Amino acid sequence: MIAAPPRRALSFLLLYFSAAVTVMAQSMPKVSATGSAVASPPATMVPRVNSPTLPRLGYSKYPWKTDIMATVFWVGEQPTENNPTPNNKSSWDTEWEKNFGGYDDPDPLKRGNNYCPLGFTPGLNPFYIALPYNDLKDYTAHKPEAARVIPWFKERFTKAGRTVLRGTWIAIRYGNRVCYAQWEDCGPFVTDDYEYVFGNGRPKNTSNRGAGIDVSPAVRDYLGMASNGKCDWRFVDVHEVPPGPWRTLGNNNHFVKAQTQQQATQRSDVASRLEELRKARDAYFKQSGNSEQRLR
Repeated sequence: MIAAPPRRALSFLLLYFSAAVTVMAQSMPKVSATGSAVASPPATMVPRVNSPTLPRLGYSKYPWKTDIMATVFWVGEQPTENNPTPNNKSSWDTEWEKNFGGYDDPDPLKRGNNYCPLGFTPGLNPFYIALPYNDLKDYTAHKPEAARVIPWFKERFTKAGRTVLRGTWIAIRYGNRVCYAQWEDCGPFVTDDYEYVFGNGRPKNTSNRGAGIDVSPAVRDYLGMASNGKCDWRFVDVHEVPPGPWRTLGNNNHFVKAQTQQQATQRSDVASRLEELRKARDAYFKQSGNSEQRLR
């Protein structure tokens, strides 16, 4: 006959398993009354947002470029007479369409309410744009003026031939709406117009009514932009990007990466805490000298 465990051992075991259940519960996704998963709270590691959806109109680190003709382009776009460059590749990604996950069909009837094409979830942020400057001469060197004209060159430079532009956030204003997107390609038509992109010049491109920015179908749809519409745009720092659909998708997205990292950290913290509790339990029973209890 095995003796009943001491009361203090039962209390310790109850405390241990209660703590373990609490730790595990905190790491599990919440479920609504209907049984569907409820989204977790925003990741604390996500950069803090201090600006409203509509960026301030006065002084800012990066000024607005106003009254700029915008055209729509998309991942997987095939070449035409007026646009001879295919978009299965970008200036910085030789497998852009593959990494995106497929063809970013611009047909509004083939797009969902989440601003994404029907049929797949994009692997990259569907809110993307192109501007007419490429900082790379090739995959081994930057253009000679890049370090001088790009405001954040020294901050982001890692090695020769690796762009410091890709993924930069910009705000696009059309009417009374503002959208946020990442710089993922170069154009329209020219890739050396740094006087306009980083300076006070107007776009030097003369095609498509002097277009100075390409926007993705998601940007077009969010803004309700007409074909060949004029917009304003400016660069923004990551902490200026407010909540919105542009923060939810893509392994190139700062906010998605931050949330993924936080989830990994939380899982590691849970595992570490449970291991601490196990060690505390084992130490207690070892100190009590009750081998029968250690085997239970």
